[in-house]
Amino acid sequence: MAVRYGLPFFLEDKTGRLSGSEFLDIHDRMKLLYRRRVHDDTGSIYDIYDTTTGSSESFQVPVVSLSFGADNSLGTIKYRSQQPKQISRYLSEVSIFAGSRLRRFFASDGNEYRWGYRLAEGNEWTCTNSRAEIVAHYNLKHPGEPPYYSSSGCMLTVLEDFGHLACEMLATVMIMRHIVAHDL
Repeated sequence: MAVRYGLPFFLEDKTGRLSGSEFLDIHDRMKLLYRRRVHDDTGSIYDIYDTTTGSSESFQVPVVSLSFGADNSLGTIKYRSQQPKQISRYLSEVSIFAGSRLRRFFASDGNEYRWGYRLAEGNEWTCTNSRAEIVAHYNLKHPGEPPYYSSSGCMLTVLEDFGHLACEMLATVMIMRHIVAHDL
């Protein structure tokens, strides 16, 4: 059983860019990499690696892969041992009235989670469970904050009880950020 600290995973987004970044827990409990593998006239593919253990396999075999079309359209999501799924079906709109900035997905624990844009004060993105409890959020650097050496000032926070879903939270929030960036 893993040691519990009673603290969320504060995953510092080193670049803040959609093209790739490292997400490092400020308490050194988790390390995730988001890397672009392909970017050409047919589209883009991004991989997420959980490099927490530091094993060579953790840097070579992605936990999640995301693909997007040449026009930045939503493509597929593929978890390590699963078949690819259409992102639009995996991370689906909650309703036609809510728009594309509120979407839901079913995580590997079988539960439904929802990402929403600017739903909670101070959070750019907020992820809630079926009981409307916040389980993760992504924050941008606050205006007026000083620049940070080797950091964007952005942060993905995942509550400790949901740490086993951190790769899924990272994948889905990066998709949500992609949707807003490309006005999908």
